[in-house]
Amino acid sequence: MIHHVQVACPVGGENLERAFYSEALGWEEIPKPPLLAGRGGCWFRVPGVGGPDGELHVGIDDDFIPAVKAHPAFVADVDATAVALQSAGYPVEWADPEQIPGRRRFHTRDGVGNRIEFVGR
Repeated sequence: MIHHVQVACPVGGENLERAFYSEALGWEEIPKPPLLAGRGGCWFRVPGVGGPDGELHVGIDDDFIPAVKAHPAFVADVDATAVALQSAGYPVEWADPEQIPGRRRFHTRDGVGNRIEFVGR
């Protein structure tokens, strides 16, 4: 089990990330520890599937460039997640099912353009 993954965002990009992770996906924002809160960014609880919850940490990067290749992949109900994201205006790009037989998955871009993958249970 991975405890958390971190993605980056530009200075002031926290609200764009909240719109994606909290509003569109419904993930709970969790408070950052006081000694880290001054650095900016935000943290979210990632609902566990058959196991403990994980966390996604969004950190501030002064020289931010969206990750267009590297990405975290989250296990989810991909159909419901795709609908929620599309309804909120985010792109959903389904992967070719022949690339990894038996695994339904899609990619999207978070609020600041980072590549994110969702994989079926």
